[in-house]
Amino acid sequence: ARQADTEWQVVGEGLPGQETKSIIAREGVILAGTRAGVYRSDDGGESWRTASEGLTITHVRWLAYHPQQSSFALAGTEPAAIFVSRDGAESWRECPEVTEMREEYNWYLPYSPRAGCIRGFAIHGSRAYAAAEDGAVLRSDDGGSSWRLAPGSVGPPSHRPPEGCVHSDAHSVAVHPSSAELVMVPTGGGLYRSDDGGETWANLYRCYTRAVWWDPADPQHIVFGPADGVDRNGRIEESRDGGQSWQTTGSGSDAPWPQHMVERLHQVKSSLFAIISNGDLLVGEIPDLVWAPVLPQLGRINDLAPMAS
Repeated sequence: ARQADTEWQVVGEGLPGQETKSIIAREGVILAGTRAGVYRSDDGGESWRTASEGLTITHVRWLAYHPQQSSFALAGTEPAAIFVSRDGAESWRECPEVTEMREEYNWYLPYSPRAGCIRGFAIHGSRAYAAAEDGAVLRSDDGGSSWRLAPGSVGPPSHRPPEGCVHSDAHSVAVHPSSAELVMVPTGGGLYRSDDGGETWANLYRCYTRAVWWDPADPQHIVFGPADGVDRNGRIEESRDGGQSWQTTGSGSDAPWPQHMVERLHQVKSSLFAIISNGDLLVGEIPDLVWAPVLPQLGRINDLAPMAS
């Protein structure tokens, strides 16, 4: 689908027969992560080719570009592993320390025992973070080339983390553009924030949550998708004071959704998109965030990506 002015049009269908888990786009190149590996398009999605050389695990749950290095991409997989590409996804190298942590700490998913998955990256200069479900928050100090546990992440799955530590059921991660030290992680036990690069954590909101957006223009402004449990009474709330208090965002959605919740939040220019776990797509204009449905004719939507220059 493509947006022209304020209208959206369906212009084609790519990768028939593949379930796309994550998509990123940059400088005319689109990368799609699927159960069968990474696919690449150089013509706006008209045609695709495999781009999985070196991927020893092909179920790709998350993709990310390094914001300052156009040829540097990261792929997170299930079972949990991180792969790095420095040639625009022509080839990939596994980060063996992540696999070692997965096995040492017995990362786990109910639907994929003793496996875990990587389902989020956030990059700020030479600092990068990754969310491992259900396992840990990871940190890299060399832009994503190598990884270790964030200091406030205990390693083994822990749904009752020690004081100052982060819940292990990490679903995504965000770093604020103003500082690599400011990081936020939505988890199965709430929304966690660290102001010291993951050394210590505070739980801003106890709930089940998968998605957060941090206003790049105002670190006090946070939008996220709390729920009472997995796909139970999901809604969209925001804070204007850094997480001290929360309010329901602007009208337009029919939340709370008894059997759905927010899966992902993506900013595209002045719009914020909310992908719902049933595949619906909502959009709201920043800062008012009055929500409206987008492209209901497409059915299930798993991810979206703006074409970065």
